[in-house]
Amino acid sequence: MYILIIVLVLLLIIAFKSIKVVRESEVYIIERLGKFHKVANAGLTVIIPFIDTVRSVVSLKEQTMDIPPQGVITQDNVTIKIDTVVFYQIVDPARAVYEIQSLKKGIEYLAITTIRDIVGKINLDETFSSRDLINNQLRSLLDEATDKWGCRVNRVEIQDINPPEDIRDAMEKQMNAERNKRAAILQAEGEKQAAITIAEGKKESAILEAEAEKEAKIRKAAGEAAAIKAIADAKALEIQKVYDSIKKANPDDKLVQLKSLEALEEIAKGDANKVFIPFEATKALSGLGAMKEVLTDDKKENKK
Repeated sequence: MYILIIVLVLLLIIAFKSIKVVRESEVYIIERLGKFHKVANAGLTVIIPFIDTVRSVVSLKEQTMDIPPQGVITQDNVTIKIDTVVFYQIVDPARAVYEIQSLKKGIEYLAITTIRDIVGKINLDETFSSRDLINNQLRSLLDEATDKWGCRVNRVEIQDINPPEDIRDAMEKQMNAERNKRAAILQAEGEKQAAITIAEGKKESAILEAEAEKEAKIRKAAGEAAAIKAIADAKALEIQKVYDSIKKANPDDKLVQLKSLEALEEIAKGDANKVFIPFEATKALSGLGAMKEVLTDDKKENKK
């Protein structure tokens, strides 16, 4: 009975030792008699007890490593501290176990030396403005260096860059100066644009006023011309009527001259600035002048 219990316990121990359940996203590195035997993937795995052993359990998930802040000297001799995070993933578990003593330590030391090498070639301002470039260079160099360890570096991110206190104060003053400069430039541009807008408005207003005044003068002149023409047409019609009536009456020369003078008198009463006297009317006027002189001489003789 005791022997049966002992055999059952031994069988349970052997089963426990020989049957392994590998979880998802993990692999087992199996060694046989101290030598690499195989990589056990997720699922049920059977090994030989006391001959096969599990050397290491390796995670295939993407892992993160926080690199402690490192003092780095830039090209312009400014010491800054950079905090970095590395995202990596094991793609060859066997090499990750057998090619390096500690994969995490190896990645950390490589990241530190690579950061110092990259940042040492650029100045302080470029470290702030070129984070993406630094991240890409770090990732590329680390991925190339860790390839022999069965590791792939997916991404490197610089979390923080801390310059010394005096450099930080100088940068803040510089940023304030730049901000004030931009504000002054924007204000000057705004005032300039406002002055230009006001000048353009005055110019357009003056042009419109000149156009309006010009249009008013043109319309006034046109109205006066139309009025003069209308008056002239009316007077011409009156003269034509007088002429027609005289022609029908068949008058003698003295009556014609007298009627012409009456017509001229009516024309002279109009609003026109100038009166054009026909040549024939001048003869009548000269005749009247001569008659006036004769009458004047007769009056003088009678008085004597």
